Amino acid sequence: MNDIHDRLQSIRERIAAAAARGGRDPASVELLAVSKTFPVETIREAVEAGQLLFGENKVQEILAKAPQLPAKLQWHLIGHLQSNKVRKILPAVKCIHSIDSLDLARDVDRIAGELGLYPKVYLEVNLAAEGSKHGFSTEKLRSSLEDLYALRRLEIQGLMCIPPFDPDAAKSRPYFVQLRELRDELEKQGGSPLPLLSMGMSHDFEIAIEEGATIVRVGSAIFGDRKPKGIAA
Repeated sequence: MNDIHDRLQSIRERIAAAAARGGRDPASVELLAVSKTFPVETIREAVEAGQLLFGENKVQEILAKAPQLPAKLQWHLIGHLQSNKVRKILPAVKCIHSIDSLDLARDVDRIAGELGLYPKVYLEVNLAAEGSKHGFSTEKLRSSLEDLYALRRLEIQGLMCIPPFDPDAAKSRPYFVQLRELRDELEKQGGSPLPLLSMGMSHDFEIAIEEGATIVRVGSAIFGDRKPKGIAA
């Protein structure tokens, strides 16, 4: 077996164990393999190991890679989406994890209507108010919720967050708890379910699952370290 096959098997086992610790069915957690910066040949190895769900940070990477790989793969955009690229990416992805403002949500909704699509999306929350990251503040999300629910084309799945990076994975736990509690609050406020939580990366996905993650974004733990410009996912 190759390294990617072995790593995927190990991660699936760790997902199952973390779900069990949280009293959850392992099938309630999806593994999103973050393939950003890795070539098509490397992604094919993961496909051969049974992985069908992939995430990319950049629109251009999805548009370049997807046509070279099996049509059965499902692509998620997890990086910041510029409004001028919405029309290009909507037909190519199953889900967008990075709806980070009401303006972007409105653009996606409008263009989805023009294209006859109903995109699945997550609302990205910048819990630590980091200037280097996109996302709704908790206050802005609360005040925007009614307007977001009024966008009839968007299928809002839930919330997404990227905690401040810390080598100590335990430092991520308060942010995962905060996202889950915010989700619960917003469900009561808006009266509509937000069942899914996109949280947890290579170094902290097990803690995220313990705190309720339904999809974890794992890159370097599957594919290995990225070269110069890569940031571990």
